[in-house]
Amino acid sequence: AQLVESGGGLVQAGGSLRLSCAASGSIFSIDSMGWYRQAPGKMRELVAFSTNGGNTYYADAVKGRFTISRVNARNTLYLQMNSLQPEDTAMYYCAARKPPESIAAWRAGLVDSWGRGTRVTVSS
Repeated sequence: AQLVESGGGLVQAGGSLRLSCAASGSIFSIDSMGWYRQAPGKMRELVAFSTNGGNTYYADAVKGRFTISRVNARNTLYLQMNSLQPEDTAMYYCAARKPPESIAAWRAGLVDSWGRGTRVTVSS
C-alpha cells in the first residue's frame, strides 16, 4: 500500500490536531492500520492501531487523549490528538499491516507499509 500522511503542524500545549492517512494500492478494509511516532533522539514507538474489525489499541502515553479511527469507504485513517503536550512532539508515521492481526507485530514495528511521515510540534 501507498500511504500519505497529512495534518501535522505546530500547536500550543493543550491544543488539538487531526492527522490523516490516505491509503492506496491495497485492500484497505482488510489491513490493520496504525500510527507510530519518533521524537528527535528517540526510538520509534507505536502510538495506536486499528484492526480491520475496528478494534483499537493505544499506547499508555496517549490513552484518553488520542483517538484512532478509519473510514474504509474513503481508504483513510485518522488520528485525533487532543490535549497535546510538548512530549508529543515527533514525526508521526502511518503504517499498514496485512492479516493476520498481531499486537506483538505492531509493537515490534513489523508492518508491511510505511508513510513518509508528518511532523507534529507542540510548543509549551
